[in-house]
This record gives sequence, C-alpha cells and structure tokens, in this order.
Amino acid sequence: MKHNPKHLAWHETLEMHELTAFQANNLMGFKMALGDIQDPQLHSLYIEAIQGVENNLKELLQYFPEAPVGTRKLSEADLTAYYAGHLLGFAKTSVRNYAIAITETATPSLRETLQKQLNKAIELHGKVYYFMYERGLYPSYNLKQLLSNDVKNANKAISL
Repeated sequence: MKHNPKHLAWHETLEMHELTAFQANNLMGFKMALGDIQDPQLHSLYIEAIQGVENNLKELLQYFPEAPVGTRKLSEADLTAYYAGHLLGFAKTSVRNYAIAITETATPSLRETLQKQLNKAIELHGKVYYFMYERGLYPSYNLKQLLSNDVKNANKAISL
C-alpha cells in the first residue's frame, strides 16, 4: 500500500494545534518571567526551556502548510488572547492532573477533596473556554481560523 498523503490527517492536525497553542502560550510566559529570575541556575534552565520550545515551534510550524485547510493570514497581536489562552491551558492541565491524581488516591477524604477540586477545575475550564469562544479568541468550530491563530501566536512567541 502506497502512503503518500497530500495533507495531514484531521486528528494529527488537531493534536499539532494543541501542542502549538500550549507551547506558544508558555513560551510567552517564560520570556516575560525571565527578567525576574535571579537564581543563575534557574535562569539557565529557563533559557534552556525557551530555546527548546522555540525549536519545537519552528519544527511544528513547518507542518502547518500541510494542514487540510487553505491559506492563512495573520492578524494583530492581542494580549487578551494570550492571557485567556494561558488561563485555558492551566485549567485544561488542572483537569487532567486532578483526574490522574484521583486514580492514585487511596484515602477516601483526599479522594473527595480532589473530586471537589476537579469539578471546580472543569467549571473554570468551561468559563474560560466560553469567554474565549464568545470573543472569537478560540474559534473551535473553524479549523482554518484555529490553525491561523496557532501560526500567529507561535511566530509572536518566537519573536519576543
């Protein structure tokens, strides 16, 4: 069987979107925090992380032209989108982390506490997602626009 696709598959395109958005948002945060870090070893670790994430984004951006959508145009930067995306990434990661922690919990009272906190994390995720969606910051039903935003944010994060 010959395997020579003309574009990426939809599912891998969406995974690429998640990775790009996550890394671009965190790269901006790392770069903004760098000036505040006084400990030389931690500063060095941040530099290493910044360089690694920049490289990751540059590599991932090479695949965006192969996504199953048309051309994209970049728009002006919007810090609201960054801050909301950063908060959304935190909420999404919190949901995942609580779910994992619950599966490792043997103490009933701790399990109950983690379940309560998981539900709060799910609520926060929903509120942040709808905040972004209603303002056009997370066009989750428009793959073309979603990927265009990824390209814009990754390039902005690299150029900071």
